[in-house]
Order: sequence, then structure tokens, then C-alpha cells
Amino acid sequence: MQPLLNPRYVLLVLYYPVFRFSFISETLQKALLRELWTLETVETMSEKRDAFAESDIHVDVKDYYGKLKKTSDLKSNVCVAPAQPIPAFIRQALKKVHPEVTARYYGCGLVVPECLEGCRILDLGSGSGRDCYMLSQLVGETGHITGIDMTEDQLEVARAYVDYHTQEFGYKKPNVSFVQGYIEALTEAGLEKGSFDIIISNCVVNLSPDKKQVLMEAYKLLKDGGEFYFSDIYSSGRLPEEIKNHKVLWGECLGGALWWEDLLQLAKEVGFSPPRLVTANIITVGNSELQDILGDFKFVSATYRLFRVPKGNSKPCQVIYDGNITGVEDSFQFDSQYTFKANEVVEVDGEVANILTHCRFADDFTFQPPGGSCELSGIKPQAGIVDPFELALQLGAKSPEAANAPPTSKRLHLIGRCRRLSWGHQGRHELARKPALRSPQCRTRSENEQVLMHKSRQPSAEMKADSDWL
Repeated sequence: MQPLLNPRYVLLVLYYPVFRFSFISETLQKALLRELWTLETVETMSEKRDAFAESDIHVDVKDYYGKLKKTSDLKSNVCVAPAQPIPAFIRQALKKVHPEVTARYYGCGLVVPECLEGCRILDLGSGSGRDCYMLSQLVGETGHITGIDMTEDQLEVARAYVDYHTQEFGYKKPNVSFVQGYIEALTEAGLEKGSFDIIISNCVVNLSPDKKQVLMEAYKLLKDGGEFYFSDIYSSGRLPEEIKNHKVLWGECLGGALWWEDLLQLAKEVGFSPPRLVTANIITVGNSELQDILGDFKFVSATYRLFRVPKGNSKPCQVIYDGNITGVEDSFQFDSQYTFKANEVVEVDGEVANILTHCRFADDFTFQPPGGSCELSGIKPQAGIVDPFELALQLGAKSPEAANAPPTSKRLHLIGRCRRLSWGHQGRHELARKPALRSPQCRTRSENEQVLMHKSRQPSAEMKADSDWL
């Protein structure tokens, strides 16, 4: 704090006892006391200004989730099962989590990054602790999971089962701890800067009124090469105040949803690498009253990975995955653009090359040429998808239920035409809200597309089995 570094403050503290018992005048003694009191007051006021102030939104969210007893108490379908089947080793880890913890779990995706052994992980908005206890098994006894949440009712559930899970996992001591605090003020909660390998979050960032502050705090706590891997809800455009001020919509993770393009800008401003889109799933509200308020806005659950890596002009290169990451030995899906099969050469762009060489995956890849500049012979990698709505449509189109869809070229034409009106950039979305500017023909096709997407999201037998543990 600045006042503590003030030389006058130091001298006054050190020498006042001497002055007090010397023969200096009473007037000078009073002047010294006033000076000391002034400096201490400035110090106190500075601390109060720096301290995080709880907003009305935080109070409302704590009240909302404090009253929920189980997932079915929610008023929408936002907290859904992951769009992709869950790997067997994760299902086994979820089975060992206490039923009471699972019953109080709320999330919109699956936040299990790869290569976790021995890692220190922070879970933002850990709630009842389900993800923490699941990851506790994957990091092993030498790793550690910290969960932070602002809702005491949720933390009580999480803390009540620490000893249970320690015994269940066969550990000598707990490798999970829970902290009460705010995701916008992680350092104030006592969490050390540069102390985590990975930070995760499952449908929580949208509940914060200051997303940029959340990203800034996460960036500070990550080690160099660390990763912020999180699933959250995103909107097709910037939401109006009417929606953002609706308490139920905010509590249901819709009112605070970020426009996905704003995430790209915020990540850049904070210092993260460009967000890598992993997977996405269209969200249906399932509540006609709330849907009427939301109007034409669309929502998607998307998982991104952001890395704290050096900025540089990395060049494209060739990489070979060695197949040694637990659970993804044969094939490692890094994001929606790159899937690395063991012992196969894959060309990656400069952005991914920079990430892989500076993060925890570096030892799991061979970079060609070894120790060289990693230059290619002029072949450029294929561009990836950055729009989560586009990815969700693509994943839906690949499902078996989409077999009766129109031919690919016609289908893509319909998707593109209707998205320009309803799912495009912010300015285009405003046009979509005016019925006169959208033809009945396009509207009907768009609705048909949504019906198709809904059918494509019907769970398979494997996914139904997975949902039993979600």
C-alpha cells in the first residue's frame, strides 16, 4: 500500500515513542499525532476503495442459487448435458461423487481438459463441488483442486463431503479445498498469483456483471503456459437492458450471457491467446414465458480454451502427437479445428504452434523439424470455426438424425441465408427483430432448421447413460 511506503509514515511510527517521552512541546506532539492519524486514515480509505464491492446482481444470484435444492428446480433447459458422449474414464470418476453433491450440481457443459496428472486446478463458481471431486481423481494425490464460490449454501454442501471423498478415492489426505469469494476478486480471496496450471468454469462467467474482470483475475492466477478452460452460455447479439435486468433470466444464465464476439475481444484485451472453440450446443429455453421476453435472441452453450502464452510471431509447423495423454491415447481433440491422432503428422497454424510449444502439452508432441524453425513448404492449415452457432449447426448436421436433411449445398445456403438475419453480427441481428424485413419463406426455413437441430440433439443410448451421472 502506498502510505506504508511513505517515508514520513515510517519515521513517525519509529520515532513517536521517543518524541512522546522527550521534552518537546505539547503543540509539536499534537501535530505529530494529527499527521499520523491522517496517514492511517488515508491507508484505511485506500483499502476500502480497493476492496471488491458486492453488487445487487451478486446478491440476487446468491439468493437464487441458495434456494435451489436440485437441478430440476431450475426454470429453463440451460443446464443441459454435454453435446458429446462422455469418455468412460470420466463416467467412472463421476460415479464416485456423492449423490447429494451431484444433485446440487448446475452446469452447461463438461469441463475436463486433458493432461491433468499432478496439476493445480481452480474451479470458478464451484458450487456443490461436483466438478472439483471428479477432477480430484484425475489430477491424482499429487495434484490439487481449489473451488471458489460466493454462495455459502453451496459451499456447505461441498465442504461436508471432503472427508467422504478422500476416503472414497483412497487418498491419505484431501487434495480438494473450498474458498468463499468472488470470481472477480480472486486475489482478495487469498489465492496466489501465478499458482495454477489450469482454471475451469462451468456456466458461471455469465453470472458475473463484469466479465472482463473475471478474465483479468484468471489471467493473473495462471502460471505461464496455463490454461483457462471453460464452458458458458453465449448469445447471438448484445442483450438489451430489459433482458439483463430480469432476475430470473440472469439466474438461469441467460440474462448475463455474453455475445460470443465480445469474448474474442475481451480475451485479446486481457492478454490471453485467441480463444480456441472446442464444442458447442444450441440451447433451448423450454419456458414459453421466458422465451417471450428473449424474443429472437438465440443462445448456445460453448466450450473455449484460452492460454497464457508469450506473444510472438510463431510460424506454422508440423507436429506429431505421441499418444501418452491419459484417456485420449489414440486421438486427442484439441479443439473443433484440430484432432491429433497418435503418431500422425499434422500441420498446425502459427497460433496453435505457439500454444503447444509453451503449455503443458509441449512434452506430448514432437515438433518438426526438431529444434528448427518449424517452417512448412507453403501449405497453409485449414481455417477453423470461431462462431459457436455455426459449429453447433455443423455438429448437428453430422448426427444420424440429420440424414433426411436437404442436400449439403442447399442446406448450407438455407443456413447462411437465415443466419444473416437472425444469428449474424449485432447490426444484422437488430434487423432480424423487425418482422417486416424477414420474408415468411426464410422464416419458415429457419424454423425448419431449428426443428432439425432439436431432433439432432436427441440423446443417443450412450448419451442417455451419460446423463445419469450429470
